[in-house]
Amino acid sequence: MDRSLSSPDKVRFGVFELDLRAGELRKQGIKIRLQDQPLLILQALLERPGEIVTHEELKAKIWPEGTFVDFDHGLHSAMKRLRDALGDSADTPRFVETLARRGYRFIAPVELAERSSQAISRPVEAPPPAETAEGEQFSPPRPVGKVLAAGLGALVAIFLICFALNVGGLRNLLLGKTSAKSYRSLAVLPLANFSSDPAQDYFADQMTDELITQFSNLGDLKVISRTSVMRYKGTKMSLPQIARELGVDAIVEGAVQRSGTRVRITAQLVDAATDKHLWAKDYDRDLSDVLLLQSEVARDIAGTIQVQLTPQQQKRLEKEIRPVIPEAYESYLLGRYYWNKRTADGLKKAGDFFQQAIAKDPNYALAYSGLSDYFAFLTLVGGPEIMPPREAMTKAKTAAAKALELDDSLAEAHASMGHVLHNYDWDWAGAEREFKRAIELNPNYSIVHHWYAHELMQLGRVREGLEEARRAKELDPLSLFVNNGLARQYYLSRQNDEAIAQCRKALKIDPGYVPAHIQLGLAFEQKAMFNEAILEFEQAREQAASYALTGEETVSAGNAPPVPAESAIPSRPLALSSGSRRPVTPAVDLPVVHAMLGHAYARSGRRAEAQNELQVLGTLAQTRYVPPSYEAIVYIGLGDKDQAFTWLDQSYQDRSEHMLYLKMEPLVDPLRNDPRFASLLKRVGLQH
Repeated sequence: MDRSLSSPDKVRFGVFELDLRAGELRKQGIKIRLQDQPLLILQALLERPGEIVTHEELKAKIWPEGTFVDFDHGLHSAMKRLRDALGDSADTPRFVETLARRGYRFIAPVELAERSSQAISRPVEAPPPAETAEGEQFSPPRPVGKVLAAGLGALVAIFLICFALNVGGLRNLLLGKTSAKSYRSLAVLPLANFSSDPAQDYFADQMTDELITQFSNLGDLKVISRTSVMRYKGTKMSLPQIARELGVDAIVEGAVQRSGTRVRITAQLVDAATDKHLWAKDYDRDLSDVLLLQSEVARDIAGTIQVQLTPQQQKRLEKEIRPVIPEAYESYLLGRYYWNKRTADGLKKAGDFFQQAIAKDPNYALAYSGLSDYFAFLTLVGGPEIMPPREAMTKAKTAAAKALELDDSLAEAHASMGHVLHNYDWDWAGAEREFKRAIELNPNYSIVHHWYAHELMQLGRVREGLEEARRAKELDPLSLFVNNGLARQYYLSRQNDEAIAQCRKALKIDPGYVPAHIQLGLAFEQKAMFNEAILEFEQAREQAASYALTGEETVSAGNAPPVPAESAIPSRPLALSSGSRRPVTPAVDLPVVHAMLGHAYARSGRRAEAQNELQVLGTLAQTRYVPPSYEAIVYIGLGDKDQAFTWLDQSYQDRSEHMLYLKMEPLVDPLRNDPRFASLLKRVGLQH
């Protein structure tokens, strides 16, 4: 008997019944939850019970041509879900037998259920043929009705096959079902530390960061940046609530366990809206293969959510990954861990760890990129080690060039080089080229969008600058650094009401965030609201003098809000989960606060207090580097143009990054009609 299942409505085996019309599996009348891929495998096996269905045949039926997926793992995972639904075992199968390296075979007895009312009824037996005079048999013409019936039967059979396999979404269309959900945005929540050593928290945090980087290469998928997701470390919020706050379709969560040189990651993908688990898998690798592990997770999830990759993106995801030297990799992770704190003490430790990583592996490109970022930030967050731009940025450029020499495909390396070309070389075209290349390699790298936004705004390309700043915020919605960056873009483009609103959003995230108070004060000052401006600056001075984050704190990096490199200002400490507070350590005085306060005092007529802020800046300059532009800001407020130009010229000699804002900065408006100002713009390269 032909056991092909091309036309029946239902197929029964054991206590199960597969409804081909509805695309549903039932056990003793109760619907069994089964996803599309396991269901398609079952249908393919039941079409040819007792026969081998090869891996290639299953691939052709389940994954359309051109779909990027790790087929072996995808088939294995779908088959496991099918066995779970049937209560079957690969070792002692009752339904599906595995034939190693060949395929699968359905081995249970199959019963074809009655066809639908549209199926063709069994034809009546025809009478024997008549004989001709010559004794030859004569076959009368076949009735037209039977020909039509046969054709209709074939059409019905074809229809049922297409319906069962949901060809072209036919089953979804007829049953009113929506097509498979499209996932366009994703957040990787902080991986839990399942190691016995709490000191490995940093490792779990950095593995989260590395996974975010891997996912950032997946097509047009929007991936939320590290800063925003780290705020959910240890949270009790539901996944749908987190998803709404971050604006994502799916969430990856899991845990990491490290034991000696072995690393184990448990990862699962969850539909953000429904809290439905879509995929889960465990990975176990040697630490030297940790980069391969991260790539595998990204590839598996890409297949699960059917992300469409460009050939270039697919090539990058599939490129050969060289093993890492575990000790070098660990030093690099520690370097990024402390660099992300953006504090003076954290930065010092970051530099030490990046140097250690390079000593252990002189060909480690990411470590050179980290070292470049360390030197670049020393001009602002260096504390006692703060360096003048000429010294720090020369070292930053050397490290970035080495990173690119070792691996030109690293978005981080191109971003590091772009930062140096922009902030120190004032090579606008070169910096833009590097920023664009970094964005091409990793569209979800929020810090690149942030840096590129500043360059565009400084050049007067207002619309483009705002677009990049908004994109950075979209990718990192809870980052104080990025939120304040967008507020600054509004301020520089003379949209002070928008700047004020954006500052208040940042302060809602953390009321003690000093840079937001400074930016809010600047916007108030431009609206001639001097009392309000001075209040914000004084509050910033008080908070900056009362609190500092040190590298000795025991709180995880996920709880420590980042500090923008542009301001080198700490955020107010947050309460520990136990209800206690971090130790309070007096901060190094922050020159930017005194500069802005001195300018506001002068503009409001409080000249003596403005002169006092000048003296404070002079005192600070005896023990650390103070950008000369800060002194110029106060002199502009006092109306002393000669002194202002003297200090601005010194800032130009230092190649201070503050010179890059001259074209757009409202504070220097009183100087714009002076010929010396036009000359300064030309020397910086902001005017031709």
